[in-house]
Amino acid sequence: MRFVICGAGGLGSVIGGMLARAGENVTLVGRPRHMDAIKARGLRISGIYGDFQVRDNLTCVTHPDQADGAFDLMILLTKAKDTETALAEAASLKDRVSMVCSLQNGIGKEERLRQWAGHDKVIGASTIEGGVLLEPGHALAGLTTPTTAYFGELDGGITPRIEAVAAAFQNAGFGTRAVADIQQVLWEKLMQIGTASGWSVSTLGLPLTFPDGLEVRQGAINYVMLARDFLKVYKAMGYQPQNFYAPMGQFREFDRLPLDQAVDLMMDVGVRFRERARASGETEGRTSMHQDLHRGRRMEVDIILKPYLDKATELGIDVPVLQYVYGVAKVQDAFLSD
Repeated sequence: MRFVICGAGGLGSVIGGMLARAGENVTLVGRPRHMDAIKARGLRISGIYGDFQVRDNLTCVTHPDQADGAFDLMILLTKAKDTETALAEAASLKDRVSMVCSLQNGIGKEERLRQWAGHDKVIGASTIEGGVLLEPGHALAGLTTPTTAYFGELDGGITPRIEAVAAAFQNAGFGTRAVADIQQVLWEKLMQIGTASGWSVSTLGLPLTFPDGLEVRQGAINYVMLARDFLKVYKAMGYQPQNFYAPMGQFREFDRLPLDQAVDLMMDVGVRFRERARASGETEGRTSMHQDLHRGRRMEVDIILKPYLDKATELGIDVPVLQYVYGVAKVQDAFLSD
């Protein structure tokens, strides 16, 4: 398949590089210094998948107009705040792509893509993969789960085009599933990253990483209590937790276990993450929102946390922990820069 990735930073480079390494034809659209470094030396990917260079099947451009030919799938992976700029710049691709999807954070991005590309071109997609750009030409793959990517038709069902995309990602080394209800996956992913990100920026502060906080019992308690607020809303929407992103997502267990046992479970997750980080040499250990805080950049607070707060208000559900975490994140965000 031919892929074009608009917004090839850390995560886009990991996904694009892995697809290219597996033999797919990939065009990355990214910032000049990063694209120039890849052209000169190849794309280096290190972390949980090993340490290797990708040169074949990879084209690097700095503007979508420079991407040649037709593409099977365009993946949008800019920050959510940059979506409108990215879509405006990608106007020349609109009639040259068969499918479009977003792997950005948040809910509702697919409807914006439908307005841009047309109703039938947009498919649903979700991933928990983590990628960080360490330097131009070098991306760190820092997070995955046994099943890390999901694809499905937005209006429900699995079609041959969904199966083809899922097969390409699976072949590239990402545990991937085609699902009939991608909307539920999108809401559960938001619950997952909302819990992890909200907990990180309100509990860990600047110097600590994900395993650091989970290895302290009080930190694991905070994590479970925040997750349970998300769960109240998720279940009120008619969903039952599926643990799509286990072991990161332990929402079934959070829903049924006593607090002490749920906390023990998350402390064990922290230990496993620490062990895996040591084995792979990965040292980042932060969610994307926590990375932004660490680097002094504006966070996606309203993209990641506010949709569940809005749903809680709509459904009349009290979520005091989530409300507190949102407040902490908003105060921090007010003093960060774009």
